[in-house]
Amino acid sequence: MPLMDHLRELRGRLVKGVLAIAVGTIVAWFFYDQILEFLTHPYNDIKPLLEERGIESNIVITGIGGAFQFQLKISFVAGLIASSPIWLWQAWAFILPALHRNEKKWALLLTATGAPLFIAGAALAYVVLPKAINVLIGFVPDGVDSLVTGAEYFDFIIRMMLVFGVAAEIPLVVVLLNRLGVVSGKQLATARPWTIVGIFVFAAVATPSTDPLSMLFLAVPMTVLYGLAEVLAHLADRQRRRAQKEPSGSLG
Repeated sequence: MPLMDHLRELRGRLVKGVLAIAVGTIVAWFFYDQILEFLTHPYNDIKPLLEERGIESNIVITGIGGAFQFQLKISFVAGLIASSPIWLWQAWAFILPALHRNEKKWALLLTATGAPLFIAGAALAYVVLPKAINVLIGFVPDGVDSLVTGAEYFDFIIRMMLVFGVAAEIPLVVVLLNRLGVVSGKQLATARPWTIVGIFVFAAVATPSTDPLSMLFLAVPMTVLYGLAEVLAHLADRQRRRAQKEPSGSLG
């Protein structure tokens, strides 16, 4: 298509994506109470444990417009996530026509694999959240109450889920690099000890809490996923070598 047609198509797809996010935000606004209950569930789980240790902790909202801003922020992020299939498809629909048939197949395969991996990582973070919150608030000294602002608590949850979600994409990245010929299964096996050390260092730095259990919850799945990616890389290398030998065998 001519350049102007591409620009018109891009504008149309951007409008559709923004409208989908706006509608998702409006819908999430009406389900704010349910979303807030879901987000505060990890905190409410550990609150009795904190009280047993003599720590009074509450989530507070500060400022005259703080409650409105907090609800708007949560609704927007929830709407962004809920409408992601629509605006992601608009982005893909604009890019896919420029790809070759084989590239389209791999792009769709990577997308179909990456989304479940990210969701699984974010879900694992939600499971770990109570432990992380318990450890961090547990540093509050005796005689001092803990007041957690709603914005701080929400940012903490989002950061944890993003870290775990991105970490779950490791096998996808490794397989993609192998497919592009950047790394081989043999190289991955050679680098395995250093990679595992790097994974544990990353987990220790990336997790907001300082307890080893939260670090292990991130590092162990990452190590297992790396091992899976290494196996897939070995299989892909074997298939590639087999494909290279077939033409020479037929000529002989």
